[in-house]
Amino acid sequence: MSSPATALDADACYRAVAAHDARFDGAFFIGVTSTGIYCRPVCRVKTPRRENCRFFAHASQAEGAGFRPCLRCRPELAPQTLAWSAQDASALLAQHAARLLDSPDAWGDEVPSVAGLAARLGVSDRHLRRVFEAELGVSPMDWLQTRRLLAAKQLLADTRLPVAQVALAAGFASLRRFNAAFAAQYRMSPTALRRDGSEPAPRDGIAVTLGFRPPYDVREMLQFLQQRGIAGVEQIDQSTHTVARTLRLDDDTRGWIACRFEPEQHRVQVRVAESLAPQLPRVIARVRAWLDLDADPAAIHAVLGADFPALAGLRVPGTLDGFELAVRAVVGQQVTVAAARTLTTRLVERFGTPLATPIDGLTRLFPSPAALAAASGDELGQLGLVRQRQAAIHALAQAVSSGQISMHAGADVAATMDALKALPGIGAWTADYIALRALRWPDAFPSGDVALQKALSPDGQRLTARAAEGRAERWRPWRAYAVIRAWHSPLHSLSTQ
Repeated sequence: MSSPATALDADACYRAVAAHDARFDGAFFIGVTSTGIYCRPVCRVKTPRRENCRFFAHASQAEGAGFRPCLRCRPELAPQTLAWSAQDASALLAQHAARLLDSPDAWGDEVPSVAGLAARLGVSDRHLRRVFEAELGVSPMDWLQTRRLLAAKQLLADTRLPVAQVALAAGFASLRRFNAAFAAQYRMSPTALRRDGSEPAPRDGIAVTLGFRPPYDVREMLQFLQQRGIAGVEQIDQSTHTVARTLRLDDDTRGWIACRFEPEQHRVQVRVAESLAPQLPRVIARVRAWLDLDADPAAIHAVLGADFPALAGLRVPGTLDGFELAVRAVVGQQVTVAAARTLTTRLVERFGTPLATPIDGLTRLFPSPAALAAASGDELGQLGLVRQRQAAIHALAQAVSSGQISMHAGADVAATMDALKALPGIGAWTADYIALRALRWPDAFPSGDVALQKALSPDGQRLTARAAEGRAERWRPWRAYAVIRAWHSPLHSLSTQ
């Protein structure tokens, strides 16, 4: 994330705006003084005059300066900026705080507050406010307010939810507070925006468009998901660039999601079941993490390009459900991808919940933590799972059901990994793999992975875990992306410098 102390290069920003360059989508926002509107660099309106432009690193800064979001390019749909640092402690603290505020799953039913945020980060609320404002130019609550208002704006534009439900879904405690905040920030009422800026929602779900920064290797992402796809839960079609699957957010909120990549337009068209509408901000955050839409390929390739020069478009596949990913990781211990898929499909057929969807082939939900916690060892054994895997699945399901462990992009990485490794049958490899895909830790590195150890060897022989760790030091803080690139194309066939 950029610090206000590091001024944006206004001339470079303006050139990106004039070119509608998608590589900078979400990296900054442009405020136009003649209209009072702020836009994404990819906005297709007539390019404003240079003297009328102001540039901001974050949407919250633009709104703090009095600009309103564009109804055409819709800043709430831009990729977020997910920078990581191992050097500047203040920057790292501000980044972690912003990451927590941006993650609906991190709070559950709890109302975010500066005091609660500071407690999670182990600092005083006064120190957090000072660092956050110094690094990001706004207060933590102003940052959160912008996120909530943009989420509400998306719900108003893309759903038929009543305004009262929109307010609650976006995180506002009351309709009155929501109306007041919306009118103060955007100078119009929520109902006026819906009349002026939205189109009728489709009958077969809610339509949302999400952007990403190129390059993005869509074929490889879909192939990765297809190789691990579970019948009934997932459907991938390479010919149409689509991936669809079922999703359970909680016992009362379940539905389906369908995503279609449009590579030339650098965007993903997403359809979400109406049943998931009240949780749309949470769903969209998960889709972004699942498909790694917020990655910054330029920053990542600057670190990895010397060793993996032709793979800038590869992303780290995530997950829509951290518990599901963790179970799949346990099932996949010491077996091939095909064998793991077979075992997981049996698990879904036996313990998954039927779900009616309008998409052919999507018929079941992945088993809930409660269902697997209640499953007997004999039932799991009949599916082909050995005793060690049975114990690990039971322990994992019970820990998640009780709230002891949460696996999502806003979770504390170190604490979650320690809690996972304390469970029977879950070692370092499994915890690292969960961190890589479910916790979205860009520096995750499963050094014990046999395929990775072979891929990182200059002569194709297997390295030790320690040697693999040493080889990967130069790839921090993007080692997770190095893992994906190494799995795709062994290092010994590329550069060995």
